[in-house]
Amino acid sequence: MHSDLVKRVSALINIRIIVVTILLGSFYIFEIGYDRLAHPASFSYFIAFLYFLTIVYALALRRIRTNRRFVIFAYTQIVIDIAAETALIYMTGGIDSMFAFLFPLSILSAGIVLNRRACYIFATLSSILYGLLLDLQFYSIIESSAAIISTEKDYFYNIFAHITAFYLVGYLSGYLSEKLHRATESLKERETVLSDLKAFSKYVIESMPSGIFTTDLNRRIISFNTAAQEITKLSHTDVAGKTLEDIFPFLIKFHEPLERGEGELQRGNETFPVGMRLSKLKDGSGKPIGLIGVFQDLTELKAMEAEVKRKEKWAFIGELSASIAHELRNPLASLKASVEMLLEKKVSGRHADHLMKIALSEMDRLNGIITDFLLYARPQELNKKPFDLNESLKNVITLLRSSETDEKDVTISANLNGGIIITGDSKQMQQVFWNLGLNALNAVSGGGNIEIFTGKNDSTNNVEITFRDSGTGISKDDIDRIFYPFFTTKEKGTGLGLSIARKITEEHGGEIMVESGGIGKGTTFRVILPLNGAGHAYCETP
Repeated sequence: MHSDLVKRVSALINIRIIVVTILLGSFYIFEIGYDRLAHPASFSYFIAFLYFLTIVYALALRRIRTNRRFVIFAYTQIVIDIAAETALIYMTGGIDSMFAFLFPLSILSAGIVLNRRACYIFATLSSILYGLLLDLQFYSIIESSAAIISTEKDYFYNIFAHITAFYLVGYLSGYLSEKLHRATESLKERETVLSDLKAFSKYVIESMPSGIFTTDLNRRIISFNTAAQEITKLSHTDVAGKTLEDIFPFLIKFHEPLERGEGELQRGNETFPVGMRLSKLKDGSGKPIGLIGVFQDLTELKAMEAEVKRKEKWAFIGELSASIAHELRNPLASLKASVEMLLEKKVSGRHADHLMKIALSEMDRLNGIITDFLLYARPQELNKKPFDLNESLKNVITLLRSSETDEKDVTISANLNGGIIITGDSKQMQQVFWNLGLNALNAVSGGGNIEIFTGKNDSTNNVEITFRDSGTGISKDDIDRIFYPFFTTKEKGTGLGLSIARKITEEHGGEIMVESGGIGKGTTFRVILPLNGAGHAYCETP
């Protein structure tokens, strides 16, 4: 507020110099109406006095420090200006003077420098002095070189017209002055808020541990925060004006907006991993003005991930070993007991035959566990060939229907219209379908329905194979563990069926999803295979 008032008072002094120089100086130099002056020498002293006042004002301006004194100083100047204008009008003919327009200039100055109230004050002062001057002239109380207007009416109409003009100028300039002051204050407040927001944003960005940069529409870097400089060991000068690809070469293979991308940067002789997110930078109207990127040094995170994976690997191996030992120990115990009883030769022939059958059965069980485990653990080379997915499912359904479904009172329904040809290993995919179908069959052992159908999802470019049963369902605690090796809730079975199915599906570029409402509410398995990628698929109409 102080600096703004100083500027306005300084402008008032400068404008006064210009007006005096141009108007009064030209009047004096060109002698326009100069011959009507009663005292020409006094006019010269008057101009010199105005210049002297200006020098005094300029010197006083440097000594004033408070707003209140500046206001008083401005009032004093304009009062003196109006008094000088009255004297000038008197010297140049009074009612015939051409300088009566200077009063509105002083009123306007009051509006610009001060406020609306000052406009009315100086409009009143101008009216009083001008009216008094003309009255004194009319009644010949003061000496004047002007031609006397014959009638009193003409004199007073002149006074009325000027006073009306003074107040109109005061009203308009006061109104505009108030609007201007309010707009100025509002702009200052907004500038302050904007400045604070910019400073706050800068502090926040500079304080963030992640590297942050912005670019223009040509992908040239504009800003590069402190964390970005520390991560890359590059200063703002080193990167300013360069493109993203110059600083982050791995971005060549990515397109914005980039939700998450990883690459490597060179830092001296060191190469380190970087994770980055890239999005469009927009202005207040939502118009794109560039890009903004956030990146981090992933060296520590990668080391932590490797350590976690290593620990998870050993934990998985330990859990898997314990599961294998548990699964092998039961048949081995039965086998050992049978062999020991046979060695003692204390059993009858008929009982010995029964023990031999138990021993052979447990051997088959051991062989099945080892076979399933090798199928799960050992990488299988895929023999990819085009095959009809629906025909493969029909073969599996035929086998499932012949697997004691009559005794269990299970209904298997299928909706396999047309043909869906994909490229993959048909035998391994049949293993997936068999395991899922057998799992559904065991779930509805007390009777129920199994639905099997396929469908193509054009929006995701996938084919879905669905196995839905009305069986026992899966509890919420178990649903996250059903794909773990050797996890089973059944009395018989190795617990590897679903693990093998998931592994084979993932090797074909797909995934298995499971849904269950809980115990007694059935289960749905969905095998999702890509139409393009691991298996290029197309449909045939029947």
